[in-house]
Amino acid sequence: MVNFQKRDKNDLYNIPFLGAMFKNKMFIRSLQLSVLALFVYAIVFGIIFPTKEENIFTTALFWSLFWPLFVVVTLSSMGRIFCGICPHGFLGKYITAMGLKKKMPKALANPFIGVFLLVIGFWLVYYVYPEAYKTPLAASIFFIVLTVVSIVFFYIYRDMSYCKSICPIGTLMGGFGKISFTKLGTYEESCKECKTFECADACSYNLKPFTFDKRNSMGDCTLCMDCSSACEAVSFSIVPPSQSLFKKFKMKKAEVWAFILITAAITITMSFHHALGRVAIADEFIWSKMGVYLEKLIAIPGLDYVGFSALFFAMLITISLAYGGMFVASKALKEKFSKVFYTLGYSFVPLFIIGGLSHTYEFFFLHHYSDIANGFIQGFGIDADEVKALATRKDTWTRVFSVLNHIAVIWALLIMYKRVNFFKATKLAKSLAFVAASSLIIFYLWLNVYKVYAFKTYGMAKRSHHGQHVADQTAKSETSVMKCEAGKCAAAMIKSHK
Repeated sequence: MVNFQKRDKNDLYNIPFLGAMFKNKMFIRSLQLSVLALFVYAIVFGIIFPTKEENIFTTALFWSLFWPLFVVVTLSSMGRIFCGICPHGFLGKYITAMGLKKKMPKALANPFIGVFLLVIGFWLVYYVYPEAYKTPLAASIFFIVLTVVSIVFFYIYRDMSYCKSICPIGTLMGGFGKISFTKLGTYEESCKECKTFECADACSYNLKPFTFDKRNSMGDCTLCMDCSSACEAVSFSIVPPSQSLFKKFKMKKAEVWAFILITAAITITMSFHHALGRVAIADEFIWSKMGVYLEKLIAIPGLDYVGFSALFFAMLITISLAYGGMFVASKALKEKFSKVFYTLGYSFVPLFIIGGLSHTYEFFFLHHYSDIANGFIQGFGIDADEVKALATRKDTWTRVFSVLNHIAVIWALLIMYKRVNFFKATKLAKSLAFVAASSLIIFYLWLNVYKVYAFKTYGMAKRSHHGQHVADQTAKSETSVMKCEAGKCAAAMIKSHK
């Protein structure tokens, strides 16, 4: 065990204030307990006040504060910090310690399970039936189910296996966290003389932090910081963004598919359905026409057929471009398709996580800030006036965040360039492979340019037959006063319960 460590300048533990926080076990536990209390309170509040009219706190916490604001912003900067304070992970450590500690069967120890649960269990449902998770009661039930499932897995299986395989955002967080500019590791010289391995013993995930630097990978590390409290030789350093992606490491197939499927399910589908759905020619797009056809054919009330169709075409186009581009690249490099696909597939990381910041920051000013503030005012009975949004869609300055979409493209192409050079081939072969493998990145760039062109050329739609997103925003502005009043009513009800 190391009791004193001379730290590098880029080690965040070397900064008194940050070191005192991240290495202080009491502070970390207090933060985890606070998030857990907030999580439980929001669920209970959603059950007591199940409708939108009387409760905006529950949905604001889950769908504005936690996701996407906190998760997307921290994941692209500090890494998977959210996993370190996640209520499920926090509870899981204690439940696992008291549990059966069985080894998870191979059929379940598959990170693809979590990825597909997220895509099918959440995003497919979201686009087909947009209101599914938007009510406080629905959000509460959703997280109750996830909590019960996590508790069962934590109790039966060891090594926090739920987080590694079953958690819908576990693999997602691990993969996208590679874009961040922080890295957990150890000081090699100190570790050479270590014979007690306190950092590994402290890890509930059965990881070995002293191997992170050598492997150029943190594996399933959730940045819970338990290891840093156990040994002084652990470092938490600032590094060049996406540094690990410029070097070789043990690849995970599920991570690459998470990049592709999430880019399709969130980034591309939202561009099709929400962004281009507000253009005057929205009805002319193929997903709109297919949605109208399905609506006439099936005609189940309440379903968003255009949303489903947009998701279908987004998946079709994204997977086709990724798969087809990599196939051509493998032929150019004369390498096995699987090797090329999973090596170069990591280049898609920035498309969602950096490009997604554009949407996240814009919506913070348009909706999330006011939703979160008014939600907490209501949820905790704070005596304050309704908070208004920081901006509206008429404020053109919010478009400055669209530059992040172009930064995402440049970043993705840079990673692609670095990873193409892992292969031994001629410059011409590498150039051809680079262009082919970048097909999805080029499409992403074209889509963002086309959105700007479409709005300038055709203008904004007043309202289309499938413009659910437009209708939702209009209804939201019209009922803001009602929500405020409902918030005061809910706060009064809470006080009366007390």
